[in-house]
Amino acid sequence: MANTPSNMLALETQAPLFNLFDTISGNTLSLNQLKGSQATVIMFICNHCPFVIHINPEIVSIANLYAKKGISFIAISSNDIINYPQDSPKNMTIHAKNAGYPFPYLYDETQDVAKAYDAACTPDFYIFDAHLKLKYRGQLDNSRPGNQIPVTGKDLRYALDCLIENRNNTTLQKPSIGCNIKWKK
Repeated sequence: MANTPSNMLALETQAPLFNLFDTISGNTLSLNQLKGSQATVIMFICNHCPFVIHINPEIVSIANLYAKKGISFIAISSNDIINYPQDSPKNMTIHAKNAGYPFPYLYDETQDVAKAYDAACTPDFYIFDAHLKLKYRGQLDNSRPGNQIPVTGKDLRYALDCLIENRNNTTLQKPSIGCNIKWKK
C-alpha cells in the first residue's frame, strides 16, 4: 500500500467543470447537473484501494445523511484500467451496487479531470460551496487501514456542517492519505 498524500488544491479555487460517464446510470453527467444547492463533495476513489475500502461504509452513511441537507456527492475514478482492470467501468458498476453508493460513480477515462483537480490519491475529498468555490480538501478523518482509529468521517462532517451553518472552518485541513492515482504511462 502506497501512502500518497493529497496535493491540497488552494481554497477558493473554482471547481473545474466536467462531463463524465456515470457507471451507475449509464449516462454522461456534468458537474452543473450534479452540483448541490448547498455544497458539492467530489471524491476521487477507486474499487481496489484498501484506503477506500476501509471508509466505504462511512462515505455512504455521510452521503445519505447530508444529501437531505442539499449536499451533492460525486465519486470519480481516474485510474488506468489497462494496468488496473479491477477499476474498469464494468467493475465500477458492480462495486457501486455492492457498496450501496447513493451517488454517481463517474469514470475519468482521459484522467483530465483528476489532473484539473490536482488529485493525487484515493480517497481524495473536495468540498465546494453552492458557487463551486473550494472550501475544504483533504481527509475524511484520521482513520487508516490498520491504525485502530475508528472511521467517523469527523473532518468531512465538520467541514460540511460549517458550510451548512455558514461558519468558517478554522480547523487545520489535513491531506488525505491513500493509494496514488494509477496514471497512464
